Amino acid sequence: MEILELQLDELTGRLERDFGKGQYHASALYREILKSGNKRFDTAKEFVMSPVFAEKIKNKITLTPGMVIETIKENNLIKFITQLSDGQKIESVIIPMTNHQTLCVSSQVGCRMGCRFCETAKMGFKRNLRVAEITGQLFNARFFLKEKIKNIVFMGMGEPFDNFDPVIRAIRIMNEQKGFDISLRHITISTAGLTGGIEKLASLKMMGLRLAVSINTPDDQTRSWLMPVNRNAPLQQLKKALENFVLPKRGCFLFEYILIKGLNDSQKDAIKLAEYIKPLPVRLNLIPYNPVAGFNYESSCDDDMHRFADVLTDKGIFVIKRWTKGRSVAAGCGQLGKKCCP
Repeated sequence: MEILELQLDELTGRLERDFGKGQYHASALYREILKSGNKRFDTAKEFVMSPVFAEKIKNKITLTPGMVIETIKENNLIKFITQLSDGQKIESVIIPMTNHQTLCVSSQVGCRMGCRFCETAKMGFKRNLRVAEITGQLFNARFFLKEKIKNIVFMGMGEPFDNFDPVIRAIRIMNEQKGFDISLRHITISTAGLTGGIEKLASLKMMGLRLAVSINTPDDQTRSWLMPVNRNAPLQQLKKALENFVLPKRGCFLFEYILIKGLNDSQKDAIKLAEYIKPLPVRLNLIPYNPVAGFNYESSCDDDMHRFADVLTDKGIFVIKRWTKGRSVAAGCGQLGKKCCP
């Protein structure tokens, strides 16, 4: 039994079926391994009192989060590389916040979306991550790297909705109160705009789970060139999927907009973007483009970012300016994957 792939009720059911035990021992396993990081769970009182069962279960529980083979730091930001059981590698990033950290997790090895500004896209698609390889990033961040992770963002390598079921299962496991205990309102899924995934997520009614959309231009022609996903799900189709998505009271979408000099940072772009956003409830993250080899554009300068933001703010759009973190260690937005390429 791979505990990183089981929700608590599933683990309880397995113990009942195979060992005649139940929630008492399942909760203890969850607490020791997923909440405390204790791989020697048999030292806990629940198992010390049941030595025969403890010996049996020791040989049945597996824990395979992947091996952290490299960590790279920039100030308090940490990028770590995990080698998986088949030798493939993924990158994750721990982003420092005021009193805790946010973990940026990957959902795939590589990506098939083909966004021109993204290093991961250059890898192509290798494979989807299994549930344990997704939750394992959180396990390693907390218990191998000893970081206080409170927020999860699915903004690493891969398109989360292209690996929908394992991603949702991983989120449910991360959310288990007796285990990792990450609140849904502290988990964000970011998509390039797969409307089918947005609709499927809406049907699950996981209230509190946050949805982010990578927009990057309000123009269909430019977006289809920049982000090929737009050819199958153009901007108006994407907007309709968002309009039908039920948000919690006072909830909002996150829009991510990477500012690229001379491509999407003009005042005309800002005005058109504001028109597209309304009347959707949106918090817009403006992010400077992080240079990627083979994409011959530059990041917009600070003055251009301020001007772009001012136009949007005047139109009533809530704007957050995200200054670059991790660029020097290729841990910034769009830069993950360089060390994973063969």
